[in-house]
Amino acid sequence: MNPPTSEAPNLNHGTQPLDAIMAGHHLGNHDLVAVSDEPLTHKAVQRARKGRELTSHMRRRVAAALNKALARKGAAMERELQVRDLFSY
Repeated sequence: MNPPTSEAPNLNHGTQPLDAIMAGHHLGNHDLVAVSDEPLTHKAVQRARKGRELTSHMRRRVAAALNKALARKGAAMERELQVRDLFSY
C-alpha cells in the first residue's frame, strides 16, 4: 500500500490574459461586476485575473461581463472575446 501523498492539483495558474486586457482598457473589477447579468462578485473577478482556477461556468460569466463592459466603453472589437482568449488554462 502506498502512503498518501500531499500533492494537490495546482489551482494557481499565474496572471491571466484577462488582467492585461482589463488594464489596457482601464477596467476595474467593479466594472465587470456592475454590468454582469449573472451573479458575479469582485472576489471572483480578482481570482480570475490572478489565475486562481475557476469553473468553466464562472469563466463564461467573466467573459460575458467583460464583453458587455467593453461594449459600454465603446471599445472597437473585431469580435467578442471568448473564454480561450482570457484564460491560459
